[in-house]
Amino acid sequence: MSDWPSARNNDRDDRYGRGSAGAQPEGPRVMRHVQRGQTPRPTAPPQGVPPQQSQGYDDDYPVWDGGSQQGSGSRNDGYNTGQVYGGGGNRPGGPNGPGGSGGRGPRPAPNWGRRIKIGAITVVSVLAITSVATYFWADSKVRREVDLSKVIDRPEEGDCTTYLIVGSDSREGMTAEEKKKLHTGSAEGKRTDSMMILASCSSGNTMVSLPRDSDVEIPSFIGSDSGKRYANTHRRLKLNAAYAEDGPELLVRTVEHNTGLRIDHYAEIGFAGFAGIVDALGGVELDIPKAFKDKKSGADFQAGKQTLSGEQALAFVRTRYAFAGSDLDRTKNQQKFLSALASQAATPGTILNPFSLYPMLGAGLDTLIVDKDMGLFDLGEMFFAMKGVQGGEGKSLNMPISGTRGSNLVWDKEKMRQLVKQIKNDEPVTVTSER
Repeated sequence: MSDWPSARNNDRDDRYGRGSAGAQPEGPRVMRHVQRGQTPRPTAPPQGVPPQQSQGYDDDYPVWDGGSQQGSGSRNDGYNTGQVYGGGGNRPGGPNGPGGSGGRGPRPAPNWGRRIKIGAITVVSVLAITSVATYFWADSKVRREVDLSKVIDRPEEGDCTTYLIVGSDSREGMTAEEKKKLHTGSAEGKRTDSMMILASCSSGNTMVSLPRDSDVEIPSFIGSDSGKRYANTHRRLKLNAAYAEDGPELLVRTVEHNTGLRIDHYAEIGFAGFAGIVDALGGVELDIPKAFKDKKSGADFQAGKQTLSGEQALAFVRTRYAFAGSDLDRTKNQQKFLSALASQAATPGTILNPFSLYPMLGAGLDTLIVDKDMGLFDLGEMFFAMKGVQGGEGKSLNMPISGTRGSNLVWDKEKMRQLVKQIKNDEPVTVTSER
């Protein structure tokens, strides 16, 4: 007999989870949210193929199956095959079932913005690495052989950067066939074939040619090799004799002594390097106003615009006898060609294109001789200053001449002093030369 009131017993019978009022235990109930028998049992895999692993369940984990425990390998309620919550398995429309896609969804569209960004970063990185490698490669090829610290009694520095640019008749490294082709002859040693001062100024760049026949005084100097001091004996010689006597250091000393202008950097290139640079650039376009020929230099030009090869360019800048033996006409041609060469070489299409830059540097740097303080950056500034002269942003002229002394050309000292003063003070150059 129950001690509970009848109302309580009835209430217990109607409520879920309160147990049973009967004397017999309550039987097993079927879970309503999973109906057995409504999903097909997975078929056994072919022989030799391992059974498909369940996703997210351990095969050895015991599960409830009608009051008995068994591994997921024998359960048939659909959990392991993804059939309960639509996970796929072999059901129709699932990845492995009829009409399924075999587990592959639609391919996403390519992210072009990301691809372009990665491509741009790659290109910039390659250019940066190439530029750095090119710099160190080219820097190692420059011949820094001129020591300006050996030059004594130097003038004060001015506001502009000045370069003494020398074209020598050096035949170093040339074969007999090349000497014949370029009409250079086979003379031993080397002499200056052209000399010019390039002043890079904020007021405008100026290029002043120094005729090699210029009448100058050889000053006191220290021998570049011997270290011996030579006194000034007031010898007057042609300018190119200074180079022949003791090389670049005495040439710089002589130019500074006779002009009063300090030379900041020295750059010299020989015949082979000059012709090689022109050929590496694919030639240099030049407008020749008047036809001329010269058997000694090999020059044979018609008037008009034309592209000169290395051989033709060398003949053009060396020609003097076609102009009645005048060195002044030749220096004008040298200025004109070097400005055109710099204008074509100092362009983004050449500097940023390794297929143009490498051959040009490789052809010229082996024969390029500079002072010990001159780096590639200074060389670049020199080329751009020369380009500025050609582009109308500067001025080119011969050193003003007042007469002759024998076969030597005498400078106009008054005009020369004014020219030097304007360059030193970074003022626009107003001096002109008659020829």
